[in-house]
Parts: sequence; C-alpha cells; structure tokens
Amino acid sequence: MRKIQNSELGRLSVEEFKFSEKFPIVVILDNVRSMNNIGSVFRTCDAFRVEKLMLCGITATPPHREIQKTALGATESVIWEYFQNTLNAINFLKEEGFVIIVVEQTNNSISLNRFNPEKTRKYALVFGNEINGVDEEIVKMSDACIDIPQFGTKHSFNIAVCAGIVLWEFVTKK
Repeated sequence: MRKIQNSELGRLSVEEFKFSEKFPIVVILDNVRSMNNIGSVFRTCDAFRVEKLMLCGITATPPHREIQKTALGATESVIWEYFQNTLNAINFLKEEGFVIIVVEQTNNSISLNRFNPEKTRKYALVFGNEINGVDEEIVKMSDACIDIPQFGTKHSFNIAVCAGIVLWEFVTKK
C-alpha cells in the first residue's frame, strides 16, 4: 500500500470545475466570524461541487489572506456571492425554488441521519455564527431544521466540521 500522489487523483482543473455539473445545493454562511472557517467551507464546497456559496452579514469575503490559508485556492473555483443581510439571500433562494434547511438545534430539528433529501429538489443549507448559531429570524423562515447527533459533552461542532458532515450526507443521499 502507498499514498496516492496528487497527480494521480484525476482532479478537475479550476476551468473544468467551473463547467462541471454541480449538486443543486447552495451553502449560506450566516454571520460566520472566523476567516479560517470561511476558507474551510470554501474548500468543502469545492470538494462536494456545490452550486454556490453565499456569504452573509459579517462573514468576510475573498480575497483575504486568512481565508486563503484554509481555502487553498477554492475561492477561485467555487461561485460565491455576498449578501449584506441573510434574509435577502433566503428570500432570493425561495423565489428560485430552493428548500431552505437550517443546520441548528431546535425544538423541531430532524436528525441528519433521518433526513432524506428529495432528488428533484434544490436545497439551501444555512450554517450560523460560531457562538450564536443561525439567527432566530432565519430559523423561523426555514422549511426545516436538521441537527447532527452528538454523544459527548459538547453541544456543537465547529462550523467547518459541521458543513463537511452535512454536505457529505446530502451528496451521498442525492
């Protein structure tokens, strides 16, 4: 057994990525403050070939050295858009026919392992601030809330880890 070299992975070029078919998933970052988390989410969106990343509120935008450290070039491949207000992004996506799914612990959350995305639907996944989570107003506007089952003493995942888990579940179930 040996490690595979990067040149053997058969990865798409940035240009090929831009023209490749994407999963009908938009990721929304609602007031995410850590640029390392933002960069990590860019990289995860590239890995799972999501349609678009929407950066909202205080969420920083490229180009920025701190985002680039973890994005490793994914800011060049992933289509992204900035909205000053997350509500505007949600309303725009609702008009486009997206199902709005907030990733948050609520009284009506569906466990991620029990949620089955419909193959014909387009989804927007909303991830929130590292301290306060997704804004309550956004939670109320959502079509559903999902959470990730956890078994330790902490009550949440780092947002970048959370995005990776949720996107993996969505793309493998679609």
